[in-house]
Amino acid sequence: MSDDAEPRGTTTLDGFRVLWVGIKREPIVFTVATLGAVLFGVLTVADAWVLGWATEHVLIPAFDTGEIGTDMLLWVVALFMGVAILRAVGIVARRLGGGIMYYRMQSHTRRGVTRQYLSLPMEWHQRHPTGQLLSNASSDIEAAWAPIMPLPMALGTVVMMVIAVVQMFVADVVMAVVGLLVFPAVVGANLLYQHFSSPLMTRAQGLRAEVSEIAHESFDGAMVVKTLGREVEETDRFRAKAQELRDVNIRAGRFRAIFDPTLASLPNLGVLIVLSVGVSRVASGATDAGDVVTVAYLLTIVSFPIRAIGWLLGEFPRSVVGYRRARAVLDATGSMAYGHDRLPDRAGGGALLEVEDLHYSYDADAPLLRGVDFDVRPGRTVALVGATASGKSTLTSLMTRLVDPDAGHIRIDGHDLRGLRRGELPRDVALVPQTAFMFDDTVRGNVTLGADVPDADVWAALRTAQADGFVAALPEGLDTQLGERGTSLSGGQRQRLSLARALVRRPRLLILDDATSAVDPEVEARILASLRDDRGDGDGDGSGDGSAASLVVVAYRKATISLADEVVHLDEGRIVGRGTHAELLSSSPAYAQLVNAYETDAALDAGAGTADAGRDPQ
Repeated sequence: MSDDAEPRGTTTLDGFRVLWVGIKREPIVFTVATLGAVLFGVLTVADAWVLGWATEHVLIPAFDTGEIGTDMLLWVVALFMGVAILRAVGIVARRLGGGIMYYRMQSHTRRGVTRQYLSLPMEWHQRHPTGQLLSNASSDIEAAWAPIMPLPMALGTVVMMVIAVVQMFVADVVMAVVGLLVFPAVVGANLLYQHFSSPLMTRAQGLRAEVSEIAHESFDGAMVVKTLGREVEETDRFRAKAQELRDVNIRAGRFRAIFDPTLASLPNLGVLIVLSVGVSRVASGATDAGDVVTVAYLLTIVSFPIRAIGWLLGEFPRSVVGYRRARAVLDATGSMAYGHDRLPDRAGGGALLEVEDLHYSYDADAPLLRGVDFDVRPGRTVALVGATASGKSTLTSLMTRLVDPDAGHIRIDGHDLRGLRRGELPRDVALVPQTAFMFDDTVRGNVTLGADVPDADVWAALRTAQADGFVAALPEGLDTQLGERGTSLSGGQRQRLSLARALVRRPRLLILDDATSAVDPEVEARILASLRDDRGDGDGDGSGDGSAASLVVVAYRKATISLADEVVHLDEGRIVGRGTHAELLSSSPAYAQLVNAYETDAALDAGAGTADAGRDPQ
């Protein structure tokens, strides 16, 4: 069920359920904050008693006698000062505790949402826009826990209100009943406000996610936007959604602008009525002037709890919507189940990869991979070759278990990937994608990703990836900051760092998904030669003895394909040919046409790209 489809009429109850979640998680802090609020409430009511007592025993006698006793005046001052100091202590405890609860619950929920993002499979992420995910982890969580900060104050004021009401009845029953007639009106105002504001708050939270998504797309695709001259269109698209969010917030603000003054005015109206009734009762001798002052002041005190509760209830619509949206992530299914198997410890040895009768589809009506079978022996190289949309990149995602197959098995050293324990596969298998992502970190940080790797190993990986030359030429070498997404580097340089990132982990199975597509052919040839040398196949006979890492490479260029001991030719999700490059060239016209077409395109790219050599230093 979408947020917009949530049933109405349950906002108040659901809001208290959300708060109960926070109370159960932080019971000690909540108790301290609530006790502080109760102390504040009790002493605020005590002010009314002190004021009434001073009126009856000090002020009125002073008017009668024209004198004020020094002792009595000191008692009044001492009472007021004592109440004020203790009330300040209550305020500090209430505000500090409420703030701690608010920020702790934000932190706890945000960490939970982030952990869930990391545990959910890629196919779940592909169904949810990035802007929505950003909103779930930020504004939705802030909205969800907004009421928890004023909660202790609201509870404390409830105690204050109860004490005040009791005192009002003790002072004068008639005036108390008259003053409390405003309560039904307050309850009605709250119900009306929530009825009209809840749908608007729901829509506003959804629009915040949509605005975030448009902004993210525009910033992430800045090059496309600028090179195609789409700045005006993107600005208009963002403006339209931002204005829609503005309009919804304004409509919600109008209801709040009516609600808050109404809530504040109702108790004041009650005070005026009480004073009118009180004057007539004093004149008739039915009550004392001190009782009138006490009841009127207590009614003004009661107005504060009413407003505090109103503030709390006024936050419930946004809180409930935000919590539902964050909870939807925390309750999301589709997380991958892990087993307990461990891969054998074969340091420096290649892994045995077996792909058996593999089926996978993004759309049930359009299968992508159908009955794929092949294996990679330890230390051997297999090239995956096929036309666009033949399933090569999807196959690399399946081999690294970014997604699970619909049917069939993928095994590493005899262990089905689904039976491995969490974190086991990345220890021995590394994927180098075509799109090389760089973090806003140093070269070292991007290669090691925080792992404890000696610089000597980092440089060795950079040499194999043919990246040591340009890294050494950077202003601070390994300590050079690359900027967001590595924008200070060329595409080929980013790809080489991405390859070094995989190599430094010494994987037993290395998967390259067209990982050198942005590299000049000459540099690519040196990278491939380095990989072959590091794998102990420098003689070029492809005899890999199993002591080196196994290699699966999605290949387009002949230079890359020639590295392979075996080629797997994919066409429309099926394997249509297997063998060496030379065997397939002679036996499969479709394969020969495909790789020759790639070679022709590569030659054209090489000729056109000569002028760009300065952007990708050797």
